Amino acid sequence: MLTALFPDPASEAYAFMAVVLVLLYLLLRWRSAARQRKKDRSSEIWVLVDGSNVMHWLDNKPQLAPVLQVVKHLKALGYVPGVVFDANAGWKLEGRYLHDGDFAKLLKLEPRQVMVVSKGTPADPFLLMTADEFGAKIVTNDRFRDWAEAHPKVKESGFLIRGGYRNTGEFWLEDVTRQPASAAA
Repeated sequence: MLTALFPDPASEAYAFMAVVLVLLYLLLRWRSAARQRKKDRSSEIWVLVDGSNVMHWLDNKPQLAPVLQVVKHLKALGYVPGVVFDANAGWKLEGRYLHDGDFAKLLKLEPRQVMVVSKGTPADPFLLMTADEFGAKIVTNDRFRDWAEAHPKVKESGFLIRGGYRNTGEFWLEDVTRQPASAAA
């Protein structure tokens, strides 16, 4: 095929070398971009959100508004929110199953930031293991007493971030402050 384009064997060799060099350049550029993305993500400070708990904060009815409020607040403070839902959360909110991607769109988050656990699997242990893995705190009003023995961190001050709405309708979160510019950058 190349001989039709390059009848001279020397020009065919040069063309082949040019293609190899272009492919090598593209590969190196892709790897450099991947390293940069990994470096950017390594500076991320995550706070996990117990979506199935938080969605009941307003009037004790399942609603997405409180989860959106928490996500917005955490982002404004320089954190990367990660939201975890029980499998039945979509049924409670919209009368149908909602998967990770559905919730990611509703919350305006990247798919990597949302997890809906499998049916029959409690979200609590997944949430606690993920918090350990990411070195993250958890926004919830759950005390995780059933999991305290396996995850003693739940007893540490500041690990669980409480929140809700006051009688005036004002949203609040405790124990969460703005990230220093160097950590959020």
